[in-house]
Amino acid sequence: MLARQGAAIIEMIRYYVTDRSRGNVIDYADRAIRDGVDMIQIREKDLAARELFELACKIHDIASGTNTRILINDRLDIALAAGLDGVHLPGNGLPADKVRPLVKVLGVSVHSVEEALQAEHARADFVVFGPVFDSPGKTAVGLGPLREVTLAVNIPVLAIGGITTKNATDVTEAGASGIAGIRLFQTK
Repeated sequence: MLARQGAAIIEMIRYYVTDRSRGNVIDYADRAIRDGVDMIQIREKDLAARELFELACKIHDIASGTNTRILINDRLDIALAAGLDGVHLPGNGLPADKVRPLVKVLGVSVHSVEEALQAEHARADFVVFGPVFDSPGKTAVGLGPLREVTLAVNIPVLAIGGITTKNATDVTEAGASGIAGIRLFQTK
C-alpha cells in the first residue's frame, strides 16, 4: 500500500478513486482507510442509484471515526442521503458554485488553468488535474501543465493519471499538493 512506501509520500494528500472493475472496492477502501488515506472518491458511474447509495453507506461506515473523508462522483443526491463529506465534480458535472453551499468538501476535475481558476472561484476545496502520466486509455499532459495549474491557483492541486510510488515525488516537485489514483491504491 502507498502509505508504507516512504515518508515523502505520506506527507502529501492521498486521494483514492474507486473502480469496482479492478477488484473489491470495499476491501481496498478498508485498507486505504486503515493506512490513513485522506479522501476516497466513490466513482462507480455504472451503478444504479440504490446500489451506489448502499456502496457509499458501507464505505462511509468503514471510515466513521477516522480522518478519511468520503466523496462521491457527481451525485449530490447520494452524498446528502448517505451523509457523505462531499462531492467530486467532473468537468461536465453540476455547477460547482451551486454545489458548494450544500457540502463540506468539494473537489473538481480540471484539465486546464482556466478550469482550475473557475473551480477556485466557485470555492472548490481542491482540484484534481491530469492525466499527468500515461494511464490506460489516456494520454499524458505532463509535468509542465501540472506546474502551470499549481502556480495559477491557491487551492490544493492533486495530480492524477499514471501516478506510481516512483513518480509521486515528481508531481510534488511540480507543485502538486498530493496524488490521486485508482491502480495506485488498488494493488494486492
